[in-house]
Amino acid sequence: MQEGTVSRTNRERTEATRAALIKAARSLFVEKGYAETGTPEIVAAAGVTRGALYHHFADKQALFRAVVEHESAAVAEEIVRKSSDGTAIEMLIAGGNAFFSAMAVPGRTRLLLLDGPAVLGRAEMDAIDARHAGRTLREGLAYAMEQGEIRPLPLDQLCALLGAAFDRAALAIRNEAETAEYQAVIGDLIKGLRP
Repeated sequence: MQEGTVSRTNRERTEATRAALIKAARSLFVEKGYAETGTPEIVAAAGVTRGALYHHFADKQALFRAVVEHESAAVAEEIVRKSSDGTAIEMLIAGGNAFFSAMAVPGRTRLLLLDGPAVLGRAEMDAIDARHAGRTLREGLAYAMEQGEIRPLPLDQLCALLGAAFDRAALAIRNEAETAEYQAVIGDLIKGLRP
């Protein structure tokens, strides 16, 4: 009985340390950028030792990957939460609006669309996206095709092109473009896929 308690406490401690490192690293990566952030700053901000950092992550890049994965998962969670009702087209449009809302979180666009590809490479970022926001887009488009609400098109290519449009719009919005205008255009693009 006591052994299970100790194991759970160790697991909780491990998860808390990992979460503290990710949170501290996220803050510093957003504030200073990946290249300008040092591991001593991260461990100081997290309140842990360098040994703890290297126990959880092989290096700074592995920690950055964990931050990006966490941010990408948060985007997908918001999309799913805000796009579960209506027709397939309505859910796609709601999911697109949720994407823009999720990407408006300070620092997220920098982490996922600027620094992420520069640090991790396009292939790794595509793999992360495919597990999260890209997955939600793919599932939404596939469902809309199954329901006959959009024309049957090559799914991989459609996901790639629409995903790129969403990313470009998020970057423009980050640079002070009007969100509502991009939401309207993306909505019309999706509606234009109807049979």
